[in-house]
Amino acid sequence: MIEAEYKARLADPDRVRGLLNGKANPDRVSYQDTYFDREDGSLTSRDQELRLRTVSGNKGSEHLLTFKDATVDQETGSKPEFETLVGERESAEEIIKHLGFRPDISFTKNCENYRYAAAGRDVLATVVTVPEIDGVFLEIETLVPDGELDSALADLRGELAELGISPDQWTTELYTDAVRKSRNQ
Repeated sequence: MIEAEYKARLADPDRVRGLLNGKANPDRVSYQDTYFDREDGSLTSRDQELRLRTVSGNKGSEHLLTFKDATVDQETGSKPEFETLVGERESAEEIIKHLGFRPDISFTKNCENYRYAAAGRDVLATVVTVPEIDGVFLEIETLVPDGELDSALADLRGELAELGISPDQWTTELYTDAVRKSRNQ
C-alpha cells in the first residue's frame, strides 16, 4: 500500500481545526517516534524510513513498527508504507538493534487526528505540533493500492482546497530534518 499524503504548514490552524471539527471529532494523542538507521546511514541515503512509534492518548498506548520505502511522488513525498502493531516497545527496539540498526533520532509529535470519509476514501487528517519546530502542520492521508496514487492525491487536493489550504502552504520537509536543524542551532 502507498500512503498518499500531503503535508502543509498552516497559516490559520484554528480555522482549519474548526472546519475539521465539522467532519469528525478529534482524537488527541502524542506520538513518541524513534527512527532507526544503519551506522552508514544507508536507509536515509535510499530515502527509506524505519520507525518505532508509541501512540499515547485517552485510550491508553499502542506501539507501531513502520517501514516506509522510497518516495514515489516527489511533489508530495508519498511513500509505500508497511506498518504493524507490536506488543512491547522495548522488545521491538532490541530486535531492531540486533538486526544492525541504531536509533538515529527521537522526538515527540502532538497530534489531533480526524478520521472521516471523503470521495469514497478513508481519510486521516492530523493537526501536528512538534515542540522543537515552529508552526502547526496538517498531514492529510489515505492508504491506496499502487494504481490509485494519482486519483487519491487528486482527492486529497480537493480536501485541502475545501479546508482553505493553498499550495503555497504545502511542504515536503521531513520532521526528522527539521528537528535535527533545530537541535543544531
